[in-house]
Amino acid sequence: MRGHSPRDILRELVRFDTTNPPGHERPCIAYIQDLLREADIPAETFALDPERPNLVARLPGEGGEPFLMYGHVDVVTTESQEWTYPPFEPVLADNCMYGRGTLDMKGGVAMMLAALLRMKEEGNVPRGDILFAALADEENGSRYGAKHLVGAHPKLFSGVQYAIGEFGGFSLDVGGTSFYPIAVGEKAHCVLEMTLLGPGGHGSLPLHGGAMARLGEILATLDSKRLPVHVTPVPEEMISRMVSRLGGVQGKMLSQLLTPMLTDRVLDLGGDKLKAFDPALHNTVNATMVRGGEKANVIPSELTLTLDGRLLPGYDPKDLMKELRLLLGDDLEFKVLHYDPAPKKADLSLFPTLSSILQERDPHAVPVPMLLPGYTDARVFAKLGVQTYGFLPMRMPSGFAFSELIHAADERIPLDALDFGADCLYDLLRKR
Repeated sequence: MRGHSPRDILRELVRFDTTNPPGHERPCIAYIQDLLREADIPAETFALDPERPNLVARLPGEGGEPFLMYGHVDVVTTESQEWTYPPFEPVLADNCMYGRGTLDMKGGVAMMLAALLRMKEEGNVPRGDILFAALADEENGSRYGAKHLVGAHPKLFSGVQYAIGEFGGFSLDVGGTSFYPIAVGEKAHCVLEMTLLGPGGHGSLPLHGGAMARLGEILATLDSKRLPVHVTPVPEEMISRMVSRLGGVQGKMLSQLLTPMLTDRVLDLGGDKLKAFDPALHNTVNATMVRGGEKANVIPSELTLTLDGRLLPGYDPKDLMKELRLLLGDDLEFKVLHYDPAPKKADLSLFPTLSSILQERDPHAVPVPMLLPGYTDARVFAKLGVQTYGFLPMRMPSGFAFSELIHAADERIPLDALDFGADCLYDLLRKR
């Protein structure tokens, strides 16, 4: 039987180039299926495209409520990145494993598999069935992955109320305190298109106030201004717990983030130290594409600007468009190109259990709930009434640039953090 440590599993997962697009997750999923079959854990595949299958395994329990673990095996591109080691040839160095996906999120999949296999090997029968899903296509919209499973095979997840997925449970040192943010919600995705009109003309003649000038004004404003402050329940709970633990000047400064008239001023004063709180307290938008103009000597009369928006729970595209008009001008017209809603309310029922597991493994841990600024497959499973917790525990060494390595060159995971996560997930499966 193959090695079942998270290190052994992750080493094999990284070797599969599942860059999405095109994904080509089939060989990676086949490896996982073989691993589970060797352990006598039933696993089936479900695919919209045969080259992009998803896997669902089930470890039978005693008849209680089923529980879901899921993670994606596709990864983002390494193109134009300079890696110290080849990204799909895992290398152990500096007590880390280097390779694309080690953090996002083949490392998490390895933790889940190691915990599940350990349950089986040690003869532990869980209270309810444990489902494990290895998914395709999370990095490019989930059409071939979670959306296909939830849309075409919802009965697979019948009775599931809680799940764990990405992204949270990692240690974060603030003022000497080891906080462990656990994701309990995420922002919605909204893509808008704005059309700008103005006089056109010959490039040899001066023209002021045209579509290009308006575009420049808009881009400058988006670069220098924020949308309004909103204090929603999860960030409020996170900041409040951090304030109560930190106290002193740091605690007071954090507490002022919860006063809307002070929020932006405190964020500016805090700089990089507080930048993670910015998207948790605002709807955000970034200009990502501009189209217009066909010749170098013709001033265009029409331009389109694409905006990538992320919405806090409880807000929708109409709210975002209203805020943008207040900021940029009420004469603007928008078209919604894409809207992927997120759960409006977080269920924190499992949070105490997850917190206690972290604190047993790390007595210094201070777990806090977190709102993800991006989105994951949690938004898809939420359509079935499933509350996902971003819980891939990792006790990080001091100074480890965790967030900066995700999707970046030299992505790597500390080996001790990988083991820590697998142990925590095993505790969860055994005790829940």
